[in-house]
Amino acid sequence: MRVLLVGGGGREHALALGLAGDPAVEALVAAPGNPGIAAVAQLREVTPTDPAAVAALAVEVTADLVVIGPEAPLVAGVADAVRAKGIAVFGPSAEAARLEGSKTFAKDVMTAAGVPTARAYTCEDAAAVARALDEFGAPYVVKDDGLAAGKGVVVTDDRAAAERHAAECGRVVIEEYLSGPEVSLFVVTDGEAAVPLLPAQDFKRVGDGDTGPNTGGMGAYAPLPWAPPNLVDDVMRDVVHPTLAELRRRGTPFAGLLYVGLAITSSGPRVIEFNARFGDPETQVVLALLETPLGGLLHAAATGTLGAHPPLRWRDGAAVTVVVAADGYPAGPRTGDVITGADRAGIIHAGTRRDADGTLRSAGGRVLCGTATGPDLAAARDAAYALVRDVELAGAHHRTDIAAAAVDGRITIPG
Repeated sequence: MRVLLVGGGGREHALALGLAGDPAVEALVAAPGNPGIAAVAQLREVTPTDPAAVAALAVEVTADLVVIGPEAPLVAGVADAVRAKGIAVFGPSAEAARLEGSKTFAKDVMTAAGVPTARAYTCEDAAAVARALDEFGAPYVVKDDGLAAGKGVVVTDDRAAAERHAAECGRVVIEEYLSGPEVSLFVVTDGEAAVPLLPAQDFKRVGDGDTGPNTGGMGAYAPLPWAPPNLVDDVMRDVVHPTLAELRRRGTPFAGLLYVGLAITSSGPRVIEFNARFGDPETQVVLALLETPLGGLLHAAATGTLGAHPPLRWRDGAAVTVVVAADGYPAGPRTGDVITGADRAGIIHAGTRRDADGTLRSAGGRVLCGTATGPDLAAARDAAYALVRDVELAGAHHRTDIAAAAVDGRITIPG
């Protein structure tokens, strides 16, 4: 099987490692890729959000499967363009990807499907924003209605900050705050059959103790020792299958990766958001534990044969990833700094580039992450932090508390 992987971030590096480790994948091409991905794939230049260019590249490299990593190409219709060439693609159509591309659309689907989620209003002017904030009260949850690379959500007790974010975004969804630990559940689906992966937890805030602004994610771990034993079954029954059925009813079936962001509240799991692709950095830990060959799994979803796929196999133990971010991230990350100590197993590249002389430099806000497994969560955590300690990057920062509360047994479910 020849695979074309679209994207060039940390999620795509993790996907590339999984795909390259599948014996059925005889050739892997990544576009545009990154220096980490270059170790396991041939890199090609492409604009990931250009449907015609990606489709043409898929034809040129005679791809049997195209895997689309980021959300922007999906919303732009890249999957549609590739499918129109008769090539199997892992990723939803532009219409189905509106689950991530529009928070309002996602809420409409959830309401129609009876999915448990927060009450919400879509607001486009200051008066509507004020009414919604009055009704829900603090903490205020204000979400950019469109794509915002994981940084479009503000959760704050500061009314002025909430109003400021709404004004900057223009069209926002304001919703009631959901109290409880958060969970990310990835579900591979061909539109009918749906297979859940291991639940993970990520860390959105930039600072220890969940302080500071939201980011694209500063670390993650899996599995979740504190999660209710029936969590996945309940979410599949109450959220995933009703959502997929509603999208089929609308004539826009969702095939690809449905990311379900949840809060585990005193009333049970409630959906915070849907995404239309693997989450970053949760992908790094989930795929580190997946023993089932990744290429075959994604190909089954892309070809409508997921129902016949064998049950997934998982490695014992746990995985932790810790993100190393550039100086100034998330507000204004500094780039171009030299990185040393990053060319080792377990280092996932996200925002890096390599000079002609081989020098590795920072090229984004989240530069790389250290991903490690271990026999238990504590061991995996120690190993992940050992990886990032050996990376040298001027001004870089990382959280020091990734998975600490889970290791110490400090996570509780309300109620």
